[in-house]
Amino acid sequence: MANKFESSIDQASDEQPLKDAKAIFSGLIQKEQYVGDLYSINYEEGKVLVHDFHRQKVGGIPSLCFLIATRLDPSDISLKIDYKDEDSSIILLRVMDAAQIPQDREAEKVKVENAQRVSGETSKHWDAEEMMDYKTRHVFSFAGVACRIIGTFFLDEDEDKLHNGLKLKFGSDISNYYSNKGFKIYKPNGKALEEIVNYIDPKNLDDYKELFHNNVKVKLGNVRYASTNRKYQGVDDVPVNIYPADLLAQKSALFGMTRTGKSNTTKIIAKSIYELRHPANLYSEDNPDGDKLLRIGQIIFDPNGEYANENIQDKDGNNNPSALKNIWELYSNETFEEKKKEEREKEVVTYGIRKHDNDPYRKLMLLNFYEETNLQFGKEIINTILSEDSSKYLKNFIQVRFEKPDKSDKSAMCRYNRRVSAYRALLFKAGFPLPKNIFPHTKGLFGPLIIKYLKEDDSQNSSVYNSIGEILSKASTTWSNMESIYEGLSQYISDSKSNYSDFEREYIKESSTGDYWADDGLKKILTMYEYPNGSRLIGKALPQHSIDTSSDYAADIYNHLTLGKLVIIDQSSGEPELNKSSAERIMWHIFKKNQELFRKGEKNIPEILVYIEEAHTLLPSGKEEDFNDVWVRTAKEGSKYRLGLIYATQEVSSIQKNILKNTANWFISHLNNSDETKELCKYYDFIDFEPSIRRAQDKGFLRVKTLSNMFVIPVQVDKFELDINK
Repeated sequence: MANKFESSIDQASDEQPLKDAKAIFSGLIQKEQYVGDLYSINYEEGKVLVHDFHRQKVGGIPSLCFLIATRLDPSDISLKIDYKDEDSSIILLRVMDAAQIPQDREAEKVKVENAQRVSGETSKHWDAEEMMDYKTRHVFSFAGVACRIIGTFFLDEDEDKLHNGLKLKFGSDISNYYSNKGFKIYKPNGKALEEIVNYIDPKNLDDYKELFHNNVKVKLGNVRYASTNRKYQGVDDVPVNIYPADLLAQKSALFGMTRTGKSNTTKIIAKSIYELRHPANLYSEDNPDGDKLLRIGQIIFDPNGEYANENIQDKDGNNNPSALKNIWELYSNETFEEKKKEEREKEVVTYGIRKHDNDPYRKLMLLNFYEETNLQFGKEIINTILSEDSSKYLKNFIQVRFEKPDKSDKSAMCRYNRRVSAYRALLFKAGFPLPKNIFPHTKGLFGPLIIKYLKEDDSQNSSVYNSIGEILSKASTTWSNMESIYEGLSQYISDSKSNYSDFEREYIKESSTGDYWADDGLKKILTMYEYPNGSRLIGKALPQHSIDTSSDYAADIYNHLTLGKLVIIDQSSGEPELNKSSAERIMWHIFKKNQELFRKGEKNIPEILVYIEEAHTLLPSGKEEDFNDVWVRTAKEGSKYRLGLIYATQEVSSIQKNILKNTANWFISHLNNSDETKELCKYYDFIDFEPSIRRAQDKGFLRVKTLSNMFVIPVQVDKFELDINK
């Protein structure tokens, strides 16, 4: 009895793997999809013998299409399959080019001779029946096809299940050298191809198991093998999915020429991430509150205004232009304008340098540069504008920081206030409008000793210095006078003929600290008064100044992102230097805030996705090695701070190597020169697609490699549409 009982258990335990193996393999292998036989193989490549009859029957074998090689017989798939056996597997191939077979030279000779015979006869071809007998035609119908080995599909036990079920797995190589084994070759049909192209390594999504129940996926587009995309090949409706978890805390690149689909792909991705907050897109019994879990903050730096403004390219089903900013309306049933405004502000926020007629709710990226709490913020904007200039006095000025010392340190506070006063006067000189609550004063900033020396100076420029002394002697003054004071002081300090050196010696004697009167920071600010170009360059930041705001827009934007909103920064009306400075400041704020939460050990660090259009205008040059740049820092460290970076540009070579090396997701459309495609060939298996990428200019035809996908997939990306009025 015991033996019978044990044997029944063994039989039952064998049944489930057998059922799984049958179900999985029968879905991937179809007898009618046979195309030929594998006649040569090594660890990297395989050569396939195909016949015209089978090639035509399956709709053709386009370059770069997928084929599968296996020893499993689809007609005997009902037989017992030992999943542990080496032959119980499928090798995935990608068609690369024609391959020579022994008869090719003879065939070429016959074809040339026949072509010579029919030359000049337009009604006959060299392969006509009267030109070639059946046996010869049959032999010459065989051809060789060279394929790249992508990897192996095999079955293994599913460690996540309680029963003995099997799971399809994929390895990016072959496990053995098949020197003397024949393999049958099949072209996957639509259903099998869908299974292949959407296979993922679930371990890559482990970090998001709690967030993404059931491996949430969204459709990106359909399989497309070639620019000549003929419907009868049966792959144009095979969907290709992406997994939002692949994008979070990762770097993603969109490369391609203008008008080849980069922006459309960005909109599809952003729309897909946004829609994860809605239960209709995500609901399952395990995740009834999915809308609360999946509010992912997204920020898009939009240099051309194509995401923030209505665009005829994004027409809806009623031929109305739309924009990504309007995505919230897809899920709105409100009719009252005030209610719609409230609903919009919960979901989407747009920012810009200037107001826009078609965007009444737009927030302006403005800052009161004079406000003490904003001094350093405004200075950082100016620093970025000046950073492109190599002049020494500008480099020195960039080093000045406004960090308020301890109030109990009166000497340090006096020096700080003097620097602030000189800086504000410099802003005034540059043309920054003055707020009503910022008043000029000299009290406590200039002691009687320096006033005395200024009044007593008898050098060549004494009239200027004496005049400054007189102004400082008075109780009240104006900002125009403050500008004159600091211009004169700059000259006074640097003038070797003035009595400033005498004053400094006297000052140091009387000082309890032994410090000079003019600290290093003050001197660097005063030097800006000596150069007319100094205040002019600072004036480039004027569009971001306002006397009517006291908050920091970078902090406001970060707060929006933590609430899971879609934030679009319209930079279309800004100057390049201003766009760069504001983008970097916003990014530094996001980076440092999430970094701070990470260092505190917080578990719920907000997931944020950052999109950069025309990335070559913001990211550091490919030749630069600035590891302190915020974009490089985000690329290298952003993953642990839950920051994802999605950047789009026409030039692979323009992106710094450190960013490229840390990029996990790739979306590649047409690139028109070998310099760019060769750079791309350094990553994954894009080398297979180099000729196609350079040649095919079809809009939305991309080659896609994501973190979870094990190989590059050629995709025709869906067109972005917001059919709001349907």
